[in-house]
Amino acid sequence: MSVLAGFASLCRRLARWLRAPCWLGLGFALGFLGPYLVYLDSQVRARFDDLSWDLPSRVYARSLRLRVGQPMTAKALELELDAARYAPATAAKLPGSYVVDGARYLIARRAFADLDGREPARRIAVALRDDLVAALADADGGVPLESARLEPARIATLYGAEQEERRVVKLEQLPPLLVTGLQAVEDRDFKHHHGIAFGAILRAAFADLAAGRVVQGGSTLTQQLVKNLFLDRGQRLTRKLNEALLALLIEARYDKHRILEAYVNEVFLGQQGGQAVHGFAAAAEFYFGREPRELQPHEIALLVGLAQGPSLYDPRRHPELALARRNLVLNQFYETGLIDAATLATARAAPLSVLTAPGLPRNRAPAFLDLVRAQVQRDVPAAELARAGLSIYTTLAPSTQALAEQALTRTLETLGKRQPDLQGALVVTSARDGAVEALIGGRDPADPGFDRALAARRPIGSLIKPFVYLVALSQPQRWSLASLLDDATVDLVQPNGSHWTPQNDDHETHGKVPLIDALAHSYNLATVHLGLALGVDKVRGLLASFGLDATIPPHPSLLLGAVELSPYEVAQLYQYFAADGHALPLRALSGVLDAQGRPLGRYALKPGAGDYVGAARLVSYALQETAAQGTARAIAAQGLGSLHAAGKTGTSDSQRDSWFAGFTGAHLAVVWIGRDDDQPTGLWGATGALQAWIALFRELPTRPLALPTEGLELAWVDPATGARTDEACRGARRLPFLAGHAPTATEHCLWQEIKALLGAGH
Repeated sequence: MSVLAGFASLCRRLARWLRAPCWLGLGFALGFLGPYLVYLDSQVRARFDDLSWDLPSRVYARSLRLRVGQPMTAKALELELDAARYAPATAAKLPGSYVVDGARYLIARRAFADLDGREPARRIAVALRDDLVAALADADGGVPLESARLEPARIATLYGAEQEERRVVKLEQLPPLLVTGLQAVEDRDFKHHHGIAFGAILRAAFADLAAGRVVQGGSTLTQQLVKNLFLDRGQRLTRKLNEALLALLIEARYDKHRILEAYVNEVFLGQQGGQAVHGFAAAAEFYFGREPRELQPHEIALLVGLAQGPSLYDPRRHPELALARRNLVLNQFYETGLIDAATLATARAAPLSVLTAPGLPRNRAPAFLDLVRAQVQRDVPAAELARAGLSIYTTLAPSTQALAEQALTRTLETLGKRQPDLQGALVVTSARDGAVEALIGGRDPADPGFDRALAARRPIGSLIKPFVYLVALSQPQRWSLASLLDDATVDLVQPNGSHWTPQNDDHETHGKVPLIDALAHSYNLATVHLGLALGVDKVRGLLASFGLDATIPPHPSLLLGAVELSPYEVAQLYQYFAADGHALPLRALSGVLDAQGRPLGRYALKPGAGDYVGAARLVSYALQETAAQGTARAIAAQGLGSLHAAGKTGTSDSQRDSWFAGFTGAHLAVVWIGRDDDQPTGLWGATGALQAWIALFRELPTRPLALPTEGLELAWVDPATGARTDEACRGARRLPFLAGHAPTATEHCLWQEIKALLGAGH
């Protein structure tokens, strides 16, 4: 009894000793922990009540629409497929794959939505012949198709300060196996615990001890979400306490569906340079280049396995560890009844199948993106671009861009053996609607530095001449392609008393020449005489009507190109001829969708009135002569005569700038080659820029130029006099005239012979 009495006495004394600490602890809990929980709860509500992320805006190329009869080569089609992350396969069963069989392509198109609506997944058979789409059909039903679209390639992402790649999705948009498999691997008690699962902690500890390494985490999905949203990665006791408290608060306030949806969009799953990849939708694109619902079980298992350590199990840097982790996850899928034994065996035997290069494209065409930013910021504030999750659809054609880059790079490498400091720029547009299909700002197309296509203004030389002749030909009662121009010496006294004495490039004069030949052979003296007769102000006024942001000098030297323009501005000018005499603003944008897929704006074609269509067609005819037998005759000489292209060479003083602007029935391309230090290059327009143009159009699928004949009439003329003559007469040329303005006076062959004899006798 004495022992029991002593023990009871000790207990009473201990109770007295502990009473103060207990009351002190209770006071601390009420005085500090209570307010702290209120504070944490306010943080949770502030984040979760309006759970959102700053979403980057994504920039897309144009959607490739295939039609029977459309120009298309195997090289161009494969460039388009590669840009859209399609992978060659032995059987095009999975969306995003294709098979090549000679000139036949079987393409398993992904489902996608863009400005023109939603397109379902579909297998498309495409047959090419003679560089055209010869046949198009539904591959499964064999039904012929008039047209079919491929989804637009993603070409850039406009990030905010966080540089986070994320695509927010609903749980219903993810494969069921991913949602259930994530819980089976990371948190089997997710549906039953209240934020902390002590059983899971013990189970993970035993599993790790048995394996001798970390194979299973003890944190719940809610705790992992807390780490991502609220806490740093430290291992301090206070951080662990905060993690537990925040997890309990989140579970108390929000349902499991919302918590899990937040997790699948927030979890960190990879890194590409400065871009952090968050969420399973972005990870599916990053690792496999596909939508989450297109993933196979072995791919889902890899993504789920990455949640425990995206750096450790990075399949590109550590494929062995990634494979082991994936197979472990597959086993857990099987153990929890999510997949059967056959699926397990097939999935374990599959390769990792991740893309060699990350599926999140870097900004592929920095010069083009400069143009996109400039045009989209007229309607969307710059701050919104980086966080509003916009989908920006552009006019870029990936195959055109790639082929243009190759052409310019190869040409500069060839010319650079003599001029290693040469730079270049290239702009390609759709001839009929002014859509910019490609834009290159320098020798290195991937360099985001100085954009020469948009910002480098250089003297354009003879590229100005077609506009001088346009002014003349818009006065058909006075001028026609057959009009004789005086290619004679010019000596003009300037206001300062100096003399302006331009010369032809060959330092010769050519007497009386037909207007068409003066343009085709780029005779400076004939052009100056014509321009002075028209009035320099009229030429200046025409150029000003294009809305160029450039100073147009009022001096006669303007007639020979003494005006500085960028390659983009030159393309804006020449688009007038390529679009059959209609002024079209060049555009890089098709439209913009907000984060919910609602249209914010579309950028429709707005052609000008076309007041001088007939005159423009006459100039284009003369520019076809330029490409056939004039200063750009290398086009025909190098095998591209069948394009019937029209174009003009240009060279600035002392051969500092080499230019060419030329168009076919489908494309306009403007090329500039020069040096940043403005030193002479030793190149003419024909020996520099024209060579890059030819290199491009050898590869680019395009259409021959067939000039419309409405409003024109053809007549045979004597080029020596400009008078109408007979087809059989010596030297007779058939030229187009504006309807009602062909020569009426006729000189027959006999009269020509008499004049020739009289001239010989004299």
